[in-house]
Amino acid sequence: MIIVHHLNNSRSQRVLWLLEELGVAYEIKRYQRDAKTMLAPPELRAVHPLGKSPVIQEGAVTLAESGAIPEYLVARHGAGRWAPAPGTPERLRYTYWMHFAEGSAMPPLLLLLIFNRIEKGPMPFFIRPVARAIARRAKSSFVQPNVERILDFMEGELGNSDWFAGAQFSAADVQMSFPLEAARARGGLDERRPRLMDFLARIHARPAYRRAVDKGGEYALMR
Repeated sequence: MIIVHHLNNSRSQRVLWLLEELGVAYEIKRYQRDAKTMLAPPELRAVHPLGKSPVIQEGAVTLAESGAIPEYLVARHGAGRWAPAPGTPERLRYTYWMHFAEGSAMPPLLLLLIFNRIEKGPMPFFIRPVARAIARRAKSSFVQPNVERILDFMEGELGNSDWFAGAQFSAADVQMSFPLEAARARGGLDERRPRLMDFLARIHARPAYRRAVDKGGEYALMR
């Protein structure tokens, strides 16, 4: 039995989704973010030294990192599905998007979240104007332009095929779901990029996605 150490409103949601697509039995151990800091609770450090989610356990294997986990699950339980055949152009695209999700797409979206919290969060009145001005400047001059460039790139790439790796749905689409949902929540993704919006509509309609949300509980990404 696979155990998923699942943090609410986090990347671990897509691990549940992938397991539902794979049809693999799993158990969920739930953790809640701190209401003030929005960080994972210290109990996760007993599972993995970094104290973050997702983490899965299967037998003697304890594995963290939301990029490594789907590769492990597809290799062990995919039965030749959910990833294009090795040596094909689709497999190269698959590998690219599996890494792009966290390597290129998420860093500016995380910076956007941080600067949004600085701009809107409570702080001493005497530093508030300076801190908020810095946050607005960083967002407008650096962070948001990078987000826009990445969204434009992804929109164009989905003009080449229905799914990120090619004509067939794969684990790369599961991996790409989180940055796109984050961009929808706080990065300005809207109807101006119809292919990305259609991608989100299609994955949200998948029965396995809906089952994962039902089992995982609260899933509303921070703005």
